Amino acid sequence: MTRLQQRRLPGLRASHLRVARAWAIKEMACSSWGYLRRGWPERRWKCWYSWAVRSRLEPIRKVTKMIKNNWDGVTNAAVSSISSARAEGTTAKIHEINRRAHAYRNRALFRLAIYFHLARLDLYPDSLTLHPSP
Repeated sequence: MTRLQQRRLPGLRASHLRVARAWAIKEMACSSWGYLRRGWPERRWKCWYSWAVRSRLEPIRKVTKMIKNNWDGVTNAAVSSISSARAEGTTAKIHEINRRAHAYRNRALFRLAIYFHLARLDLYPDSLTLHPSP
């Protein structure tokens, strides 16, 4: 946030607008990541959960139900630094392969194209020769 936005923030937080409450709940959830030990994020998420359930904001309450159903995964994600960036990158490359080809005739050809482009194979390996000497 800019300095002007930071100066206006306390006034917004003090207001009784639903948008301000939703924003504050979202900000607390965003700041609940990156812990080193499991106990701290559990306490932080329990505090967030109790506030979000009592918020009387239906979209926030839907998210709290989802988090409650996946509680162990949320606390594990808050402690670990694992991300889905590699999987997202691979998916983007597959979409690019499909876009460039303008669709394939069948799934087998599409699968071969994915293997070919994502395997980083050397097209001209030095160890192979076209005409082996007798």
